[in-house]
Amino acid sequence: MSKPQDPTDHTIAHNKRVAETLPQDDGSDWENAKRGFIGTLEDAKIENAKGRFSWTMEPFAYQAEGAEAPQSVNPSLWRQAQLNALHGLFEVVPGLYQVRGFDLSNITFIEGNSGVVVVDPLISAECAAAALALYRKHRGDRPVSAVIYTHSHVDHFGGIHGVLSPEEVRAGAHIIAPEGFLEEAASENVLVGNAMGRRASYMYGALLPRTAHGHVDAGLGKTVSLGSVALVPPTDSITKTGETRDIDGVRIVFQMTPDTEAPAEMNFFFPDHRALCMAENCTAHLHNILTPRGALVRDARSWSKYIDEAMHLFAGESDVVFASHHWPRWGKGEVVSYLTKQRDLYKFVHDQTLRLANHGLGPKEIAERIALSPGLAQEWFTRDYYGTLNHNSKAVYQRYLGWFDGNPASLHPHPRGEAGARYVELAGGPERLMENGRRAFDKGDYRWVGELVSHLVFADPSHTEARSLLANALEQMGYQAESGPWRSFYLTGAQELRRGQRPSDKRPGPAGQIRELPADELLGSCSTRLNAEHAGETHLAFAIEIQGADESWFVELSNGVLHHRPVRDGETPSMSLTRETLAGLILGELKVSQAEIGGNTQALETLLSMLDVFEFWFGVVDP
Repeated sequence: MSKPQDPTDHTIAHNKRVAETLPQDDGSDWENAKRGFIGTLEDAKIENAKGRFSWTMEPFAYQAEGAEAPQSVNPSLWRQAQLNALHGLFEVVPGLYQVRGFDLSNITFIEGNSGVVVVDPLISAECAAAALALYRKHRGDRPVSAVIYTHSHVDHFGGIHGVLSPEEVRAGAHIIAPEGFLEEAASENVLVGNAMGRRASYMYGALLPRTAHGHVDAGLGKTVSLGSVALVPPTDSITKTGETRDIDGVRIVFQMTPDTEAPAEMNFFFPDHRALCMAENCTAHLHNILTPRGALVRDARSWSKYIDEAMHLFAGESDVVFASHHWPRWGKGEVVSYLTKQRDLYKFVHDQTLRLANHGLGPKEIAERIALSPGLAQEWFTRDYYGTLNHNSKAVYQRYLGWFDGNPASLHPHPRGEAGARYVELAGGPERLMENGRRAFDKGDYRWVGELVSHLVFADPSHTEARSLLANALEQMGYQAESGPWRSFYLTGAQELRRGQRPSDKRPGPAGQIRELPADELLGSCSTRLNAEHAGETHLAFAIEIQGADESWFVELSNGVLHHRPVRDGETPSMSLTRETLAGLILGELKVSQAEIGGNTQALETLLSMLDVFEFWFGVVDP
């Protein structure tokens, strides 16, 4: 039961049909993905301080150009995986370089008069440092003049300490980001960091073997790195379209694009290089309107509108368009064609979802009905490698109409365990349900097996045969999936049904990102950890002075709800501590009795005792 199964005849036939319907491959993606190659690290092996790999491309060597798609991999996803397997330092235009394939995202270097501007320092410090070292090996030991975060997702800021040391950060290094960056980064990565991190372990295949029966690609890039992550606040915020900066002689014109691929995001143009950076708003696939790891639903209409605005503002002066993932595209005609179809792609998903919703279709029915227009469907860069038309249409429905499909029977359904027990009883007991599941599997109806047998697993997680059958069905769906995240979700679910979850690893959240947050965000991170049942009717009210900073915060616990705000006139702090001490207390790395705190600490100690410590390895495919 513990080993992956081979693809069935149904899966082999499915993937063969996919291969016969793919767009014509003219080789331009391969030409673009390899253009400007300068050099790389062998197998891109990057170790952390403990001697473990934060990143390595060695397991993906079997995906070399020309290698035939294994029967256990959708042939369309296989092509994307092969393109994403290319790695190293590339020249985009003279003076502008990217390192690709050293993390999920790209890092970009723009040479100034004496230093280099770094765009998006990857997820991990180790990977960012290796990329910077590779750049310097070939282009000279230039200092970092500034860092730009294109948006508020961790793969675009987490590796900051790989290009700027903590000492350089404390000395006031120039870090530029769109307005609202810190609030959105903290909201996404801290407030729901535990749940999102667990789901991300599914989405990016973190626990899967790097084989043709396991994780092959994330669609957006290979996968996520496993190094040191930090969230360093920006020192310079872009607030409106048309703002400019001149950094070490590098001229940049910014375009704000809120509520697109991220709530806080921006594109920008380098007029002296005639190069347009589209952040993560235009990449070599259909992106997510709602990512399976969980996030705010994105606005597909705004997404399309801002691509159109970028075309108007910059396309006429651009000889190349590049992004924080995948490869650039050169030539004014190619730039305009690419941006036009990307613009139309997101508006199509938006408009056609709402058209069908206004006909009375629910989200599941819309997802089965919607299909791209021929002009969009013929492109490789509109395919379902990361986001899918199926789940993106559901996301658009959710943004406008919510989770409820309008059917009153859907208003108050039983939770999964209770519903599962009732479905098993309705089927005539576990064995009768399993008989139906086995027949469906033999017919290749794996979606129905997943829906049916999952009820038995939630009703009785110890039912070994049900877990095995469900795992087998999920696995075949993974082998058939064109989307990297869908494949990883299916295969990770199958693996955990067979082997169980990892040992308990309790932690209060993404420590590397929490540790450097301002006091305001640190206190805010506590509110979603407060156990209201534990708090009961306890009322607390106290004020904290942050040593070394001109700020004090009033904290109140009332009716099982935690509030904080700046102190007001007449409110005197009852204790004082540094921001670093506050972070250590919230992370559980310090106890109040061990910390250097001035004043009465009883209320703070009481509050900290009411904060939950989350179990990371909670069940996903079983209770």
